[in-house]
Amino acid sequence: MQKVLAIVGPTAIGKTDLAIKVAQQLNGQIVSGDSMQVYREVAVGTAKATKEEQEQVKHYLVDTRSIFDEYSVKDFVTEATKAITQITEQNKLPILAGGTGFYVNALLNQMQLGEKKNEDRGTSQKWEDFLKQNGPLKLWQKLNTKDPAAAKKIPVQNTRRAMRALTVIDRTGKKFSQQQKKIKPRYDYLIIGLNSDRQEIYRRINLRVDKMIEKGMLNEARFIYDNRTKEHQILQAIAYKEFFPYFAGEKTVTECVTQLKTASRRYAKRQLTYFRNQLPITWFDPLNDPECEAKIIRKASEWLNE
Repeated sequence: MQKVLAIVGPTAIGKTDLAIKVAQQLNGQIVSGDSMQVYREVAVGTAKATKEEQEQVKHYLVDTRSIFDEYSVKDFVTEATKAITQITEQNKLPILAGGTGFYVNALLNQMQLGEKKNEDRGTSQKWEDFLKQNGPLKLWQKLNTKDPAAAKKIPVQNTRRAMRALTVIDRTGKKFSQQQKKIKPRYDYLIIGLNSDRQEIYRRINLRVDKMIEKGMLNEARFIYDNRTKEHQILQAIAYKEFFPYFAGEKTVTECVTQLKTASRRYAKRQLTYFRNQLPITWFDPLNDPECEAKIIRKASEWLNE
């Protein structure tokens, strides 16, 4: 079975930097496990690895799609699987790095993601329309009625996962929570989790947002706002929709930046909740433990030699 090393954790914890260092130490290449970094038109708001960072270590699944292309978790699994095979054939270690928990889980484990793309899209549109007409709470209540166990693990604000669960229920006639239990590992994997003091993570998130603004994130947000009538997944991404009220003349930039910081902190909390509940992870603290990198290299080396 192919080996895959995964590095996960909340936003702003330092996954990209660590993944590059580990790849250099262990002769690896990186597969992005982020649902938004595939899009060419956006880089700042998605915290994409810089050109210089990508030159240090080869990255896969970065800048492979337009925001106007259809892209699903099923597409991600298909493309990531091919990338992992290519990396392995070069006698290098595939390193999956990212914070989109469902994508990471779907890749590492053989989760049921649907059979026919057009069938998925039709059902999904039903719940997209329901969400627009009724809002996140009503959507979540629908899921809670159909599958309380799934609803318990999906926050009201995570409308994408709620729609995905409802889509699977519609398609199969079975509860989403029951299907999620029937998964088998696709790879021999080791998952390294990065976490630290919550207040320090929040401080780093706030600082990252300020730096993103300096780097021109408003230009990306404006482009997405100007194309908001076209259906594309990036509309749901944190870092862009928070500025729509500014472009509409309803709020100031400062108010929108504050909202983005709040949304990013909440997202980090949801990421950690998913990782803790859904995946077997060995945790490390990169912010307070000066030996963190050495410990991770040692842990990964032991696993590689098993």
